[in-house]
Amino acid sequence: MNSDELAGKWKQSLGKVKEKWGKLTDDDLTVINGKRDQLIGKIQERYGIAKEAAAKQVDEFNDGYEAGKSAAKSASRR
Repeated sequence: MNSDELAGKWKQSLGKVKEKWGKLTDDDLTVINGKRDQLIGKIQERYGIAKEAAAKQVDEFNDGYEAGKSAAKSASRR
């Protein structure tokens, strides 16, 4: 999922984002509003990790989120 896709699906993925990064507040999530760089910065700030580590977490989350959605679609078509 690229930055545009993240922004477009932000409301749909908020629950999963809250599950993954519980230290992010509702205010943080409102400010982030689907912007990848904002999400990375807030994760970096709240968890005290390097930007590269936060970016890796976001990329892995996006890959997993998309894979899960694809699997669910495949299963529902059977």
